[in-house]
Amino acid sequence: MLTSELAALAGVTVRTLRHYHQIGLLPEPPRTAGGYRSYDVGHLVRLLRITRTAALGVPLSDLPSVLDDPAAAGELLDELDRRAAGEIERLTARRADIAALRRAGVPPDLPPEVSGWRSPADGLPADMARYEHEQLVLAAHLLGAADLAGLAALLGTPGEPVVPADLTARFYALDDATPHDEVAALVGELTTHLGRALARLTDPPGVDARSAALLDELSEQTLRPVQRDVLRRVQRRLARLGEA
Repeated sequence: MLTSELAALAGVTVRTLRHYHQIGLLPEPPRTAGGYRSYDVGHLVRLLRITRTAALGVPLSDLPSVLDDPAAAGELLDELDRRAAGEIERLTARRADIAALRRAGVPPDLPPEVSGWRSPADGLPADMARYEHEQLVLAAHLLGAADLAGLAALLGTPGEPVVPADLTARFYALDDATPHDEVAALVGELTTHLGRALARLTDPPGVDARSAALLDELSEQTLRPVQRDVLRRVQRRLARLGEA
């Protein structure tokens, strides 16, 4: 049979056949007087064994020994089974993450540990809503898996956020015309709510200098100067509370 016939029978492409010849998996057949490869049923059987074994995940480089040594085949199957079990665990965990994100109705770029959180201020301007989301994405990455539970506790839940919706709305309404006494009052109220949340945590999430700098850079790209000043004042007050 010709190359195209063998490829069709085995369910592979002609290009694949040529590749198997190049790497020595499939012996070259004799050629006809016209220079065409002439395969027999032995080549077909060899090719079927190759495709079937490769479909199990056996690397092409391991195929020669596997096809010709039953002992090597058994050992490799054990290894393939371990790999498959590990892949099943990873896929199962991925499906659980997807299910959690679906239940929460949040975008897939948030880790499941904080997927239940939504901004309590539904009427935020688009740029502020984007900032809150990007800040959460960045904080979750910088803190890492070990501190995600603490981050989730600091955020609260959609029904009971740590920072009440009216405070969030007041923060994003701040501008240069906001009276100083209103700014000071907001600093105090934010410190109170966040301080209570931190006090309830046995192991609050830690932010190193590099992470803090990146979060500050993000806020500088979006927030107004007065809003950034409020955040800095709240952070300083919380730091003093932690030292007390």
